Amino acid sequence: MALPPAQTPLYNHPLPQIEAWLTGLGGRRLQEPAHGWRLDGRDWTAQLYLETEEVVVSYFPETQTVSRSFKYSLSREDIEAAILAGP
Repeated sequence: MALPPAQTPLYNHPLPQIEAWLTGLGGRRLQEPAHGWRLDGRDWTAQLYLETEEVVVSYFPETQTVSRSFKYSLSREDIEAAILAGP
């Protein structure tokens, strides 16, 4: 499945494209909740939740949990860079 250009706001991606993007990043869908995903970085683990108005990311490094949220109006490129930068 081809994705729109990386500069496209995430709200212009149909759900199957968002799921393909997350899978391409190495994400795995959580059993519960159905809108949750897990992504493993080099020194962190993140759980992503595709909420109604934003993507919520909770990082679980060794010391503390850090949460961030990103509006769907941001580009896929910007959200990806922020997520992969880690906590």
